[in-house]
Amino acid sequence: LRGVTSIAANNAWAVGTYNDGTYDQPLIMHWDGATWSVVYSTSFGQGGGSLASSWPYVLSVTLGALWLAVWLNIVGLSTGRWLQNVGGIGTYIPGVLLVVFGAWAILKGEPSANAFHARDFVPDLTDLGSLNLWASIAFAFAGLELAPSMGGEIENPARTLPKAVFISAPLITVIYILGTGALLWLVPVGDLNIVSGFLQGVERGARDVAPWLVWLTPFAAFAYTIGNVGGVGAWLTGPARVAFVIGLDRYFPPAFGKVHPRWGTPYVAILAQAVLATVALLLSVLGRGTKVETVYLILLDTQLLIYFIPFVYLFLSLIILRRRDQMAGATRGVQSAIWVGAIGALTTIFAMVIATIPPSGDEHKMLFFVKVVGGAAFFIGIGGYLYWRASRKPAISQPRAAA
Repeated sequence: LRGVTSIAANNAWAVGTYNDGTYDQPLIMHWDGATWSVVYSTSFGQGGGSLASSWPYVLSVTLGALWLAVWLNIVGLSTGRWLQNVGGIGTYIPGVLLVVFGAWAILKGEPSANAFHARDFVPDLTDLGSLNLWASIAFAFAGLELAPSMGGEIENPARTLPKAVFISAPLITVIYILGTGALLWLVPVGDLNIVSGFLQGVERGARDVAPWLVWLTPFAAFAYTIGNVGGVGAWLTGPARVAFVIGLDRYFPPAFGKVHPRWGTPYVAILAQAVLATVALLLSVLGRGTKVETVYLILLDTQLLIYFIPFVYLFLSLIILRRRDQMAGATRGVQSAIWVGAIGALTTIFAMVIATIPPSGDEHKMLFFVKVVGGAAFFIGIGGYLYWRASRKPAISQPRAAA
């Protein structure tokens, strides 16, 4: 018992801690003049809070963050880059805290919240449903290609971009592996929230080190929120440049090739993405529990498949180009680049194949496959049509000019 506060004869509060068998947990009790009763409060990250279940709040905050990132990127990289830089730091803070608390628990001799067996570290290749997870793991490394799309706005991109990739890729791997291990050491699998489980790990770890460090949990949540907002800014900036160039080549409507008269940014491309993202958010929230939600989830799986297609082109292009360099007499780094391209292409193709495998528990497996593959084919067909339509324009207009 840490303390008791009496407001009246029938209104008193007691605060203390109790041990759940592994960790000390907060205990709050209330005296109503006759009996003591325990006052339960939801822990961070368990998803039971009123704000977490309030979709008007979630939607308004999400849309506000989206359009804040839109405005900063329309103003220009001189302003928007600060959001992305702070967001990058904010993304790493929760991961670092989780790893530190996990290491503290191990060094202190705290028992693991889950039993670890050697067989658990070997994937079950016979369970096709669980393999679907590997596509999401591959997707976790997506985004490194965004920076090269802005090579013209980066100082010395030939030197800066490879260095950034060689630094960020190992850091991403380390945070994912060590963070997952720390989380499993701190929190039982049955108690984990699929969305905010890392906050549960931070809270458990903070309470284990010192109860007064629990403030690090909302701090980690805030940092992660800033990180996501920064990530939205990055995902708006990179693809907008691609859509901008496609607009210049007239494969997209010419408006996509326009730049802001004051800030010189591809504002039409940025706004088009923001509008589509807003529609997707509205569908995901307002369509909860309806067929609209089902369609939205299928679109997510479909886009995961489509997103990997350019990576196959990139890795195969690396192999072809380095082979040409080899035939021209170049020797430095050729073989290693070819190996990187081959491994990258095979990994991407593998991720695309398993992305079409229905996850465990899906009752309509063939329908899932048809919808995901058919949906991907549909969007690829739209892209092919836009390319075909634009490629025909010069052939049609040229004879008229000659006439």
